[in-house]
Amino acid sequence: MASLYLTHPEVVIDPHLDVTKWGLSFTGRTRIEAAIDRGIFDQIKKIISSDEQKAIDAATLIGDHHSLQFQTDPRCGENDRSATGFLPKDEFEAVATQFFAHPTQSIRGWERAIDAQRRIVYAVNDHMKMAADQHVLFVGHGAVGTLLKCQLAQRPISRDEDQHHLGAPGGGNLFAFDWAEQRLVSDWVALEYWT
Repeated sequence: MASLYLTHPEVVIDPHLDVTKWGLSFTGRTRIEAAIDRGIFDQIKKIISSDEQKAIDAATLIGDHHSLQFQTDPRCGENDRSATGFLPKDEFEAVATQFFAHPTQSIRGWERAIDAQRRIVYAVNDHMKMAADQHVLFVGHGAVGTLLKCQLAQRPISRDEDQHHLGAPGGGNLFAFDWAEQRLVSDWVALEYWT
């Protein structure tokens, strides 16, 4: 039975605020609301969210519409980048490329990709064991979502697997997976194109 992994869409970027506290922008909220109206999440029976505000915002919109409580799990959070804090876009992209290219190394103090992958895989496994064959929606982030996707697809960690290469560049992308069979059902697809 397929479950979904959703990355939060566009956020309000505030360099003076901890990245984990950033919320969804008007564009991000509008994209989630349009997806809800199209019925994308109608089969979902359980929602697990990262404990970061942008993911919580998305999970709240979906959960409220479907009268579903959601659970937060810090293990579903984005890779820990607190060592550098906010980085300008070009610098961030360069460091992110290194993060994926050298998964066994800590790049500028960031959490290692292999550790972030292990964390998200364990989290998803724990929640899926309790899901009783329900359709589950995980609401999270691009990097850890990519690491989860790599595990499910049995592909090496690579930035080529990232949502920005395959879905909408601002986030708000999904993939479907079958946890019991440990397989990827679909690759990244933007909310607007999900069927």
